[in-house]
Amino acid sequence: MFDVYRNERRDFLVLSTGSAIPIVCSQNKWRKSRKRVLKVSDEIKAAVQRQGYYLRGLRITKERMI
Repeated sequence: MFDVYRNERRDFLVLSTGSAIPIVCSQNKWRKSRKRVLKVSDEIKAAVQRQGYYLRGLRITKERMI
C-alpha cells in the first residue's frame, strides 16, 4: 500500500506505507490524503522502489485554464 500526500502548491508525493517524508521534500507542509491507495501505476511503483518516494509537481498552464 502507499501513502499519498499533497501540499498547498498542489504537489503530489507518494511513499510506501509507514515511510517518513524524505529530507528533500521536508521543506513543504504535506497533508496526508485520507484515502488509502492500494494500486499505483508502474512508473510510480518503480520510482518508490528505486528512490523511496515519487514526487510530481502540478503546474497550471494557460492551456489548462481555458
